[in-house]
Amino acid sequence: MSLKVRSALVVVVGAVLGLTVSIGSSVLASRNAAQHANNDRDQTRDLDLLAEVLDHVRREYVDAIDEERLISSAIRGVLSELDSHSRYLDPSAYREIQISATGNYAGVGLDIALEEGKVTVVAPIDGAPAQRAGILPGDVVVSVDDVPIDEGDLAEAVNRMRGSPGTEVMVNVFRDGEEQPLRFALTRSMIQVQTVRSRYLGDGIGYLKLTGFSDSTADDLVRASAALGQAAEQPLLGVVLDLRNNPGGVLDAAVAVADTFLARGLIVRGSGRAGDARFERYASAGDELEDINVVVLVNAGSASASEIVAGSLKAHERALVVGERTYGKASVQTVMPLADGRAIKLTTSRYFTASGRSINGRGIEPDLVVRADNPRALYGSPGRQVAPSADNQLQAALRVLEGGRLALSQAR
Repeated sequence: MSLKVRSALVVVVGAVLGLTVSIGSSVLASRNAAQHANNDRDQTRDLDLLAEVLDHVRREYVDAIDEERLISSAIRGVLSELDSHSRYLDPSAYREIQISATGNYAGVGLDIALEEGKVTVVAPIDGAPAQRAGILPGDVVVSVDDVPIDEGDLAEAVNRMRGSPGTEVMVNVFRDGEEQPLRFALTRSMIQVQTVRSRYLGDGIGYLKLTGFSDSTADDLVRASAALGQAAEQPLLGVVLDLRNNPGGVLDAAVAVADTFLARGLIVRGSGRAGDARFERYASAGDELEDINVVVLVNAGSASASEIVAGSLKAHERALVVGERTYGKASVQTVMPLADGRAIKLTTSRYFTASGRSINGRGIEPDLVVRADNPRALYGSPGRQVAPSADNQLQAALRVLEGGRLALSQAR
């Protein structure tokens, strides 16, 4: 074949390939445009269907439905079908989420819970108006500003005791041994929720209880550990980090707490569709607790952020985990503000522990499994006076620290 013929063939082949690419691109563009058009038609049809359903409910449901309630219910339905953690937040629920994240609110400083249908004081916050006035753990709140509390309605009791700093509120409580309710005139103030509790247990061992993860948790943990060192009058030999019944909280707070004990290494990895839902968080050196022996206490109530901390310390052989299998929640929710003080809490990411595992639905298995003799009587629980000797899980953790330091070194 002559060079001229070969060149002609190359030109022809090139022209054919170019035409093919051009035709292919045109076909692909047409298909994409058609696909988008179909998607738009499907979306319009679905929105019309939703509008049709809402119109039927609006006009024909047996009881008249407030328009705001109707729309809120529709939004709740959409989110509840996604997973158990995504939900719609009305203004009250949104404020509660913000309080949980920041740890700050204006009120009287009572940690309350429902016990047998009664709004019961778990513990007054140290230094808060309720504590200074003399309200005690076990007191039952019966009225706020002389309006009775509905039994079983914890949210109502919380909302009515909160308000602007400097305003007054009257709280009536029943107390065992008293024939009449006790009346307390309280002046609301800014309250800092304490998520870290600590106690020096002797023999160079400190105890750190985390009840949640807020923006201030890591800094509070550092201050608490420093106070333990002062109480010990010597460098701490070890600490028990109690994460039992800790439901989690702010992701970055969990990362900061884990970093306090780790000098290096991956803490957690996230995977999601949005850009900021894909992340990796690493520890950095320079924290005072990096060389202290650690035992982490967990149980089935340890979830989410608690599992990030326990999982990272376990994966890097930085601590032994003692107790019971954790809850198994490996998803991250992002709170997205909406109009009029509302918001949605939407699952945006799934996280993996430092070992690369997803613990969703499986939890973290402790290195040393110890079942609680009495799950309702755990040392460090808010408002409960439980001696360290009465908590068999804590005693197991102490035995590891006090008599089993060799086990810790071997774990590393």
